[in-house]
Amino acid sequence: MPKTSSGTDRPLWQRLLLRRLKMLGVLAAIIVVLGGGIYLLAPQWLMQANAWRMAKAAGLDTHSVQVGNTRWVYYEGGKGPTMVLLHGYGSDRNVWLQVAKPLTKHFHLIIPDLPGWGDSTRIRDAKYGIPAQAKRLYAFLHTLGIQHDMLVGHSMGGAIAGYYASEHPDAVGSLVLMDSFGLKFNENAFAKAALAGQNPFVFDDRAGYEKMAKLVFDTPPDLPGRFVDVLVDKSLANRTFRDRVFDRLRQPGQYDVLDARLDKLTMPVLAVWCHDDRVIDPSALDTLRNGLVNAPSISVTVINGCGHMPEIEKPEAVERILSGYALRQWTPSQ
Repeated sequence: MPKTSSGTDRPLWQRLLLRRLKMLGVLAAIIVVLGGGIYLLAPQWLMQANAWRMAKAAGLDTHSVQVGNTRWVYYEGGKGPTMVLLHGYGSDRNVWLQVAKPLTKHFHLIIPDLPGWGDSTRIRDAKYGIPAQAKRLYAFLHTLGIQHDMLVGHSMGGAIAGYYASEHPDAVGSLVLMDSFGLKFNENAFAKAALAGQNPFVFDDRAGYEKMAKLVFDTPPDLPGRFVDVLVDKSLANRTFRDRVFDRLRQPGQYDVLDARLDKLTMPVLAVWCHDDRVIDPSALDTLRNGLVNAPSISVTVINGCGHMPEIEKPEAVERILSGYALRQWTPSQ
């Protein structure tokens, strides 16, 4: 009878290769099991790991600084002219990660969690309206020694940036307001609901998240179900704070806080808006144009195919707009 081949009959290199392939197969199986287990039991870890990965890919490091009674947590990275990016209501510094990666090749970025949001300090019963946040922003940037920067604010962050710039015009090189809160606009369904005391940004379950996403996005991102559950848990855990801030922002003098201060903006101003914004209607651009009587230049860019979050839906377009505008504004003497 012919001899049957055994493992020992194979050349050494084949045996070593098979052994390595088996080890890799076992490791792959472990990774799949662990990944699936983490997704089911602790999906927030996967989301945090992804944010860390994106930050590293963008050349951003996490820092913190104590300013008065507030500990600011922020990303910093890149070299060149300084650009400060402020997030909006219900968000945090991670919302800028897709935009940040190409920007750090040419600019020095500061991307904070605004006080009360993300990992920055939240003080019980403190005020988190626009003037109070602008005052904190001044202390933060002063501590970091940031002067004559390009200040970019989205939504609530836009109102804070605009208020800050009106109070400290010499400290801001140029201002970018992106789908900014704080300007009068034609009343839409969101405004009617907000003025009636309804907060469409908070949600208690997946269905509530989907409803909010349809308001905020032109095309809502397709998130895995357990990731949506993480966002639901955050909404529930922060419900009291979010409702309190929202109630403050819907008061007269807050939702139109920039209207009476536009003439104090004496730096170049760029407005970036989504064509289909159902939160802050693009008619706010009329208020902005009419009020910027002392700005040396006014630029407006409207992006198609996005709702209220262009930094999420159209990050490449936002990056190109910010880069182009900054390069036009920056001179070596600055």
